[in-house]
Amino acid sequence: MTGLNRRTFLRAAAVTGGLAAAGPFQGFLARAALASGPHGTSGVGGGYGALQTGIPDLRDGVVRLHLPADFQYRSFSWAGDPLFGGGTVPTRQDGMAAFHARSGRVRLVRNHELNGNAPGGALPHVAPYDSAALGGTTTVEVNRDGTEAVTWVSCSGTQNNCSGGEMPWGSWVTAEETVNGPDVGPDFTLKSNAALTKPHGYIYEVPSWQGPDEVSQRAPIRSAGRFAHESVALDPRTGELYETEDNFAFPSGFYRYSAPHDPRSAKRITDGGTLHMLKVQGVHQADLSQGFANGTTFATEWVPIAEPDPTMPAGTTNDQALVAVGEQGRAQGAALFSRLEGVIYSRGIVYFTSTQGGATPPGENPPAGFGDGYGQVWAFDPKTDTLTMVYESPTKELLDLPDNLTVSPRGTLLLCEDGTVDNYLRGLTRNGHRFDFAKNALAGKQGEEFAGATFAPNGRTLFVNIQASAPSLSFAIWGPWHQGAF
Repeated sequence: MTGLNRRTFLRAAAVTGGLAAAGPFQGFLARAALASGPHGTSGVGGGYGALQTGIPDLRDGVVRLHLPADFQYRSFSWAGDPLFGGGTVPTRQDGMAAFHARSGRVRLVRNHELNGNAPGGALPHVAPYDSAALGGTTTVEVNRDGTEAVTWVSCSGTQNNCSGGEMPWGSWVTAEETVNGPDVGPDFTLKSNAALTKPHGYIYEVPSWQGPDEVSQRAPIRSAGRFAHESVALDPRTGELYETEDNFAFPSGFYRYSAPHDPRSAKRITDGGTLHMLKVQGVHQADLSQGFANGTTFATEWVPIAEPDPTMPAGTTNDQALVAVGEQGRAQGAALFSRLEGVIYSRGIVYFTSTQGGATPPGENPPAGFGDGYGQVWAFDPKTDTLTMVYESPTKELLDLPDNLTVSPRGTLLLCEDGTVDNYLRGLTRNGHRFDFAKNALAGKQGEEFAGATFAPNGRTLFVNIQASAPSLSFAIWGPWHQGAF
């Protein structure tokens, strides 16, 4: 933190925003309702009870998930399965959203977090943005129980498509967690960018309604920033687009993009708008990667980003490019976060996760990268410009590096873990209960991350991915939702 010690910062927090929470945060902050126990499950397991170890995958009878009793699941659209038009489904499934389709089916638009490049290596059957970039999205049309899936490429020639966000008019905005391009040096993989034909680090809109024979080339929304994007969420009351940044080794920012045409009437996100970055009022470069008590609230404001898509001078390293946008905001005092990942709008509030935010739990070592904790959930109220810490992991047994998130029809948050040992889907209810809903039980791959959790439009099926090394796969989960928090 620049120019402030922790005690001074907390005094400023109390003055600018107060340390008490109210309104939509009261339930989350009922600490007495938070559970303990060896697996961090609440006393009622979110209403669903303890996880069961013997529930088979209806695809082939193999146990791949631990779920509460009476829930069922089926895996589908594995990496390597047939792809419409030829070839096979790509690997590294990540962020995802669900949309209505014909005959009671669901269309899932799903990211593939593929880095690297190869001449002509872009995903097939679609005109690529960059012919050498390996990432993109697929669209999967599937029944609510995971049967009869057909998968096709819906965005090609992008890189490291990590997460994104669902738009109310039926699009998925996919985000690149990279700044690779022919104008910058190699990233952490040390692989040359020479084969790339375009710069990366943008967001792109993918309409869910386009079928496999209707897909068009995707264009980047450059004014929304070139940085290590993670997720986006639209405020349907204002049309503002909120964006998270997952900059592993450096501070990350929380951004707001204002399109030149109101997306609610345009039915798309248009380029050429303005980008801003969040700042805590009265505190220069407030370090929000630190540990804070649940309920700590900050008054905030927004600082403008003059060059959201900066020109990279010759010889620019990847590290320099990663901070080129964020440093513009931090020069004006913008807040520092640790690895911002999932973001979702729900009932007037924008919730987002900080994967390594918080204090290091007693007896643990801090994880690698910027940030010493095991996860935070933040809530931003656009009406009052206030930011509130709603949950910070006290131990990785209760929450271990939260990544993507979604919200259930009842307003319960569902957090996907990208943790250090076993990975869970964790619930956080509006009454403050934190509970376990699912555990990765892939043989020898329990440490692979959950990603892309999303409820079907009717709320009766939960779809989610496991980004396993071999292979990645998607799941449909259904059961007695009415018995519990979801």
